[in-house]
Amino acid sequence: MLILLFAIVILHIAALVLLFVSTIVNAWVSDNGSTADLWQNCSSSDTGVHCVVGYTGEWIQAVQAMMILSIIFSIISLFLFICQLFTLQKGGRFFLTGTFQILASLFVMSGAIIYTVKYRDWISGDASFGYAYILAWVAFPLALISGLIYVILRKRE
Repeated sequence: MLILLFAIVILHIAALVLLFVSTIVNAWVSDNGSTADLWQNCSSSDTGVHCVVGYTGEWIQAVQAMMILSIIFSIISLFLFICQLFTLQKGGRFFLTGTFQILASLFVMSGAIIYTVKYRDWISGDASFGYAYILAWVAFPLALISGLIYVILRKRE
């Protein structure tokens, strides 16, 4: 049972790390000489690097909010799991922990979908998705799987 709990915590932390990295790193979209993430859009030319910070499009603010909410809900879920591990009665399920983790996965999925549909408003040219965008999509199933495991998991003695 201890190995199972350790594996679940590792899965949860892996999803949380992927959420952090995908939210912070400047590599959601890349093009020849330009990159964009959730926070800034940078392009390089002969004169140097020019970054546009604070784009006022509502869609990018929605994606930023979704990614931050996914991180917050995942952290809350990890904290709840540790608390419920010591306070939950024998035979109880980790419903609250699983609910927060599933909500975190739905937030990251929603943010990635919005970005997929609207990123052309953020960056011009023939751009391709970067590794941070892919990490966000990888974090979605990891968070969903860990959330489902929490819902199914029963506490044993």
